[in-house]
Amino acid sequence: MSENKNKVLLVGNLGSDPEIKMTATGKKVARFNMATSESYLNAQGEKVTETQWHHLVAWGKMADKAEHELHKGCEVSLDGKLIYRNYVDKDGAKRYITEIYVYEMVVLQDRSKAEI
Repeated sequence: MSENKNKVLLVGNLGSDPEIKMTATGKKVARFNMATSESYLNAQGEKVTETQWHHLVAWGKMADKAEHELHKGCEVSLDGKLIYRNYVDKDGAKRYITEIYVYEMVVLQDRSKAEI
């Protein structure tokens, strides 16, 4: 069975425009952040909204699509996989990063083009 067991499906809003870069080997990469929110009623009956921020990375053709179609505020649905990595910062401290590598994405709503 060769099916991907590491799968993430998110629907949320971009917090910034994608940052586009080229690697030393000439491959395009897009990095951007997405917010997902959920609301519930607490024990006092008050509505509480919790927001989670996700770090997203798109490579190659997906990076091209992100560059041309995505911008801050867009509502986007995406599929990807979780990636965990670490590095040592300039002060010698070990840092950990959780990212989602994007395989597919669809713009659901573009707030800049929505009618008021």
